[in-house]
Amino acid sequence: MKKIQVLGTGCRNCDTTAKMIQEVAAVQGVAIDLEKVTDMAAILGHGVMSTPGVVIDGQVVHAGGVPDRKKIEAWLAV
Repeated sequence: MKKIQVLGTGCRNCDTTAKMIQEVAAVQGVAIDLEKVTDMAAILGHGVMSTPGVVIDGQVVHAGGVPDRKKIEAWLAV
C-alpha cells in the first residue's frame, strides 16, 4: 500500500489532485492510503512552496499545479 499525501490549503486544485489520484488508483487496482495535509507548517516542512504538492511514501514527487493523469499513472505503477 502506498501512503500518499496531498499537500494544500484545501483549494480546488488540491481537491482535484486528490480525486484524480483516487480515480487512477482505483482503475489500476493499487491500494493507497490518501491523506490531505492542510497544515501550512507541515506543508513547508516538506519543502513545498507551491501547492498542491504530492508526497508518496515520504518523497515529494510534485509541487505546484494539478499533475496530469499520465504522471499520476506513472507514480502508481512503480
